[in-house]
Amino acid sequence: MIRVVKEIGSWTAYILSAVVIGLAINTFVFQPTQIVGCSMESTFYENDKIMVNKLIHTLRSEPDYGDIVIIDSRVNRDRTIKDDLMDSLKYNAITSMFTKEKQDVLWIKRVIGKAGDTLEYIDGTLYRNGEAVQEDYIKEPMQFFPEGKVIVPEGCIYVMGDNRNASLDSRIIGAVPLDHVIGKYAFKF
Repeated sequence: MIRVVKEIGSWTAYILSAVVIGLAINTFVFQPTQIVGCSMESTFYENDKIMVNKLIHTLRSEPDYGDIVIIDSRVNRDRTIKDDLMDSLKYNAITSMFTKEKQDVLWIKRVIGKAGDTLEYIDGTLYRNGEAVQEDYIKEPMQFFPEGKVIVPEGCIYVMGDNRNASLDSRIIGAVPLDHVIGKYAFKF
């Protein structure tokens, strides 16, 4: 009987260890997720499944121009470790298969500007620091950009969807603090 109890305890410890390791990987390293909405068409479409590399957030790295990132759109509040844990459980491809709940907090967008950049839209062309930005990935020409110049604040990035005319992005919520960059697109599956 004691041997059976030890065996059950051993298996329980292995299972709990696997769950903890899985949660840690999902929260801090890689996370599967599903595209919601059309803001990144023609790059991604509704219900596409992608893998997100979360090391950019975990290691507090800065994304580069053109990187596709997942952001927390709640830019007017501080982001905490609790958000990292809860969001990784609520908003991943596996959970969404069971809950069918659509999330509207985490957005997938493309990095257009970094801290200190000056962005402006003139005659149908986006300019960064006075130079035209080559944007082969956009679905159609952009119809809306804030009046005048936008200067990206320190510690922030400026993001927009590839489907500019159907995207909520930095043109609406403003610059995104680096700690609100949850991860970077790794691959589609």
